[in-house]
Amino acid sequence: IEEYVKSASSLTQQLLGFARGGKYEVKPVNLNELLSSGAEMFGRMKKEIIIHKNLAKELWASEVDRGQIERALMNIFINAWQAMPGGGDLYVESENINLNVSSLKPYKVNPGRYVKLSISDNGIGMDRATQEKIFDPFFTTKEIGRGTGLGLASVYGILKNHGGFIDVYSEKGVGTIFKLYFPASEKEAVTEIPVNKTVVKGSGRILFVDDEDLILEVGMRMLEKLGYTVDTAGNGKEAVKFYQENRDDIDVIILDMIMPGMNGSEAFEKLKEIKSDVKVLLSSGYSINGQAASIIEKGCKGFIQKPFDLKQLSQKIKEVLESS
Repeated sequence: IEEYVKSASSLTQQLLGFARGGKYEVKPVNLNELLSSGAEMFGRMKKEIIIHKNLAKELWASEVDRGQIERALMNIFINAWQAMPGGGDLYVESENINLNVSSLKPYKVNPGRYVKLSISDNGIGMDRATQEKIFDPFFTTKEIGRGTGLGLASVYGILKNHGGFIDVYSEKGVGTIFKLYFPASEKEAVTEIPVNKTVVKGSGRILFVDDEDLILEVGMRMLEKLGYTVDTAGNGKEAVKFYQENRDDIDVIILDMIMPGMNGSEAFEKLKEIKSDVKVLLSSGYSINGQAASIIEKGCKGFIQKPFDLKQLSQKIKEVLESS
């Protein structure tokens, strides 16, 4: 769950992914590792979706930022999940491929060796008009107020910043396939060694506020694992209404800064009006500057930058609970 939350919670960094790909820590990686682990974690969370894997045995390494690619893959998994509301099949594949000049002309990248990842579903599919807009910033097929519409635009930006590209093919009523291409590296892949981390468990009631359903679901599990009772709200207005009705029972509010409608800053002002000493932990994919710093100065008890792990979250909550 901790690995999964790290990927899922970083969805609010999507705009950074589209605009500049974020700050890289680039290492040669076997993308089978990221594709396989990401798909398995997603499958455990969404048991109605069956995962099928067909991975190349001697996949070339590719020099990537792990966090960025985990984020890109998670966004595609989420897109597939939304296309299969009643469940379905998700196919993940990898292969080594040599691409020539003619095949790459539309993508403005160099010919040569590439690692290709394919992710396909048997969901509702998209028409041609939707496919042509699917990577545009803020384009979404979801109802207003449900997410930012930055997910696939973020994937496009991340691939572009890695010197690669993404392609999509879809048919209504049949399904969708995304193909991700990464330049291959001559270097040997570096295997990341998991680090054992301790967490600080606690008790109390937490209101967790975020506009992404998947983040709410996984965040709730994460907080419950730490020992807390959890309530959720999908936007600022819901959070303010819930807190108005339960002000004496909520110990901490974890508040996403960037949400449609009433954002984190506006919600914080309303929460302060309800109870001046409300304990809020602000959560954002951006660093603590600008608007986030302004909210802290106004009395917000803490800040945690996404993506965060279980240890970081547990320690931040402890700090907020102990704050005056």
